[in-house]
Amino acid sequence: MARVPDMTVDDLAEADRDLLKRNIALHRALTNSPNGARAFSGLGQFIRYGSKLDPRLRELAILQVGWLARSPYEWSHHVKIGFDFGVTEADIHALIAETEGRPSTLEPVAQLVLLAAREAYHGPGVSEPTFERLRAQFDNERLVDLVLVISFYCAVVRVLASLDIRVEPDYQPYLDRFPLPG
Repeated sequence: MARVPDMTVDDLAEADRDLLKRNIALHRALTNSPNGARAFSGLGQFIRYGSKLDPRLRELAILQVGWLARSPYEWSHHVKIGFDFGVTEADIHALIAETEGRPSTLEPVAQLVLLAAREAYHGPGVSEPTFERLRAQFDNERLVDLVLVISFYCAVVRVLASLDIRVEPDYQPYLDRFPLPG
């Protein structure tokens, strides 16, 4: 169980009930602070629906962060979401290979996105050489969007770990199919 109560629609003020329209464990925990949940969701909504960054590359960056953090919740949720946005099983195996320093079948721009995610995750941010390589691939808007995606999900995995948010049964099959390393 999470370290804070799972909120329900009935627990929330009428004006905040929309925060649980996607009734997942993370949102049930975050709505203990409705204003915080709304702010958190705002950036998440932009990343998913407003960013011009290619959705498959976005999901690969998120998956890279989830893999590095060994975050069962993030990893399982974004394996499913990634499939919805064009990530393939081969992409996931390639991400794992890239992370382990082995060759993969990913195209160079996807490899570069994963490198940027690894650098930012390990801190303090994307290196200058990697950023310059990204600049050759993306315009400034997409560059900023990529940095926002990676940075936001570095924060998300820490929220998940700190609040001890557990994987819901509907997402467990994704974790079983692509288990995180021990």
